[in-house]
This record gives sequence, C-alpha cells and structure tokens, in this order.
Amino acid sequence: MLEDVIAAVKEVAQQVIMPRYLKVDRQLKADGSFFTEADVAAQNALLDKLQKIRPAAAMGEEMTKQEQEAQWIKGNTGLWSIDPIDGTSNFFNGLPYFAISVAFMEQGKGVLGVIYNPATDEMFYATQDGGAFLNGIALPLKRYVPTLSSAMANIDLKRLDRRFAAKVAAYPPFASQRNYGACALEWCYTAAGYFDLYLHGGQKPWDYAAGSLILKEAGGSMCGFDDDDYWAGSLWHRSVIAALDPGLFIQWRDWVRANRKE
Repeated sequence: MLEDVIAAVKEVAQQVIMPRYLKVDRQLKADGSFFTEADVAAQNALLDKLQKIRPAAAMGEEMTKQEQEAQWIKGNTGLWSIDPIDGTSNFFNGLPYFAISVAFMEQGKGVLGVIYNPATDEMFYATQDGGAFLNGIALPLKRYVPTLSSAMANIDLKRLDRRFAAKVAAYPPFASQRNYGACALEWCYTAAGYFDLYLHGGQKPWDYAAGSLILKEAGGSMCGFDDDDYWAGSLWHRSVIAALDPGLFIQWRDWVRANRKE
C-alpha cells in the first residue's frame, strides 16, 4: 500500500498542484485560513485515488467541520487523513516549502504516512514499525546531538500563549529558531535532524497524522503541553513538544512546561 500511496501523491503533485503553482488566487475560509483552487482540486484527486488503493473513511482539510467530524467517527478502524497542500500561504506566495500530507490511521493513530514537497522533490514516508525514510534513505540523516543551548528549534510562535511566546523569543534556551509555515514538513525536518527541537501550540489531525508517525519511526519523542502521552491531548487542537534525541527531548519538555506555568 505504501508504494501505491507514494505513486498517487506524486501523480497528484505533478498533474494537479504544480501546474497551478503561482497561478491561482487565494480565498478565505470561514475560520480565517486560506485556500486555493489547487487545494480543492488536489484533495478531490487524492480522495479518488486513495479510495481505489483502500476503501475507507476519508477526512480532508478542505472539508467542512461537520464532514470532518463525521468521517472521523466512521474511521476508527481505518481512516485516510489528507492535507492536500500544507503551507497554502507559501504555495500562493511562491515559497518552496509546502507539502501534500497523507496518512492512513487506525484507532486514531497513523500507521502509514507520506509527506511530499513537490517543489524540492522531498518524499518522506513511514509505516508503523517499518522505519522512516527520505527518498529511500533512512532517517535521521543527522546523528550529531547538540546541547540544549546549541540546538536549532522549529517553533510556531503565533500559536503559543502570548506571554509564553514572548519568553521563548526573548529568553530562549536554544541557539536558534525557525518557522516556515508547514506543519507536515516541520515534523519531517525534525525527524531528519535538520531541527533538534519542535514546539507547536495546537494542530489538527491532518497536521500531525503523518508527521508524528515519521518522527516516531525515526526514533524521535513527543508529548503534549500537559500530557506525557502525546495522544491524550485534544484531537482537534493537539499541542506538540518534540525532539529527535530522547535526552534532549526530556530537557526541552521540562523547560517548556516549567516556563509555561510561570
């Protein structure tokens, strides 16, 4: 099934998404986020192809909230979770940091994940207990483990509490911080070792379904702001504290929790 999903994702990227790159107007959804004609077309194409690979409930970012919730309820024993273009603002503005994210989930967790950036031809993928890979190379790519004070962090500051975000920005325990606006790739870049630390204030299933599996299969660790069990957090607004190295993860988790409560 993994090979079929990878082929389907690449085909949709080549035939539906990239021909529209820098050629579509963005529109505003009811929740204030953006979408384009490419998002909708890609989701429809993916839904069609994935149902032929394995018929199951399917939830996409461009569905209504009611449709998403209904599909989630139907999909406990098998669910496709799809973000047709993660990083729509980047896609619209021409920044080559966006991706298709597809996961097959069972009992609320990803068992297969595929994340593809067609602008850079980076194909990340993983299966449960099968390891994680980038274009056929096992993850992580970087083995060097920094100290917390010399680490590179990926942090979405705008989704953190304002007071805590200000503290992270002004008094960071790490050396450098980045955020490029595509959750799926943030997970993958942490799994690869490009980022040492990851922090996000709240994600939806299509943001974390594939990426969390890829990081886990690369050997990474994750939890929520308040729960050591990452999966105990809110389904529709799940926070993330993560790191590739287990020792660095403990230091990062403890710093985040201590400083969020001050």
